[in-house]
Amino acid sequence: MRWITFGRLEIVSFTHSCVYLSLLICAFALGSPQPETFILGMAHGLIWIGMSLICIAAARARIIPYWLAVTVAVLGGLGPFAGSIGFVIEDRRRRQRTLSRLPLKTVDGSQ
Repeated sequence: MRWITFGRLEIVSFTHSCVYLSLLICAFALGSPQPETFILGMAHGLIWIGMSLICIAAARARIIPYWLAVTVAVLGGLGPFAGSIGFVIEDRRRRQRTLSRLPLKTVDGSQ
């Protein structure tokens, strides 16, 4: 479980969104050329299944919150952009919590 990190899941989520966007472009704008559409569709499905299982395990290990795992697992099959947006939101929340824990410094440098 040590190899599952928030950052790695975020990267895979954005990669999944890129694959899905490529699938949409290929299927609708380019007229569904084969085997490209099939390969992108298969990649989207397999990445979604893998991300769903790993995100559920990551939520149980408290690496990501449950709401994010549910977003990836439920909405990821229809639009992985929701998962990528969820990772951006959680990343901002984590940064805000980190910043709020930092001690404030005064003008003269004392705390």
